[in-house]
Amino acid sequence: MKLSVSNDELLATFTPVLVYWIYSGIFMILGDLNNYRLHTKAEEESKNVVTKTTVLKGVLLQQSIHITLSLLFYTITGSDKTTSTQQSSSLFVFILQFFVAMVVLDTCQYFTHRLMHMNQFLYKHVHSQHHTLIVPYAFGALYNHPLEGFFSDAVAGAIAVAISGMSPRAATVFFSFTTMKTVDDHCGLWLPGNLFHLCFANNCAFHDIHHQLYGLKRNFSNPYFVTWDKLLGTYMPYKLEKREKGGYEARPIAYSKTE
Repeated sequence: MKLSVSNDELLATFTPVLVYWIYSGIFMILGDLNNYRLHTKAEEESKNVVTKTTVLKGVLLQQSIHITLSLLFYTITGSDKTTSTQQSSSLFVFILQFFVAMVVLDTCQYFTHRLMHMNQFLYKHVHSQHHTLIVPYAFGALYNHPLEGFFSDAVAGAIAVAISGMSPRAATVFFSFTTMKTVDDHCGLWLPGNLFHLCFANNCAFHDIHHQLYGLKRNFSNPYFVTWDKLLGTYMPYKLEKREKGGYEARPIAYSKTE
């Protein structure tokens, strides 16, 4: 076992945390953007049952746990010297590893997420913390119970890295990208030209459906694809409708005003 971690492993540990606050900070700087919100500001204030101070403390706790577990993971699994082959993988290998890690992470998170909704004890005592944010916002993306963060994020992430064979440098890119995607999924804004919305069916509107009462047992997939939901019958189709006073509303098709 190593007694220390390398600079690359430190980057893989701390860079996603920095990315989280930079990207969520951009949404805060942008302001309310009422013409692009999936919920009004009034709904955000009235429906959410925890304060932003509580959410901030919860996210910082979650990230502290992630940092500790990441350093422990690299201490246990890392070699004393990273080979040049690991660090200079071809672009093709990197893309393949990235895709494998995406599929593995999606699979782990779908089934842990679904379990936490289907098991009443786990939902009441663990996952319900995340759903106190009925109207999600960017920096609340990681507002989870520590136990959920351990299994759904830390363990799932470690499995994805191990199976894909990523080096710490590749893991830095992967987890930074995943962090941005997770923040974006909770931002509550349908912004024009958003590349995440163009590239992924799993987006903030898809996830917003899940945060509503009628969608609690649907749309479990995150953070990338909707494959498992569609294969296992938990996908809830929806459409975006413009509100009269500005903004959008993600509505299940069965509930659509135009149906």
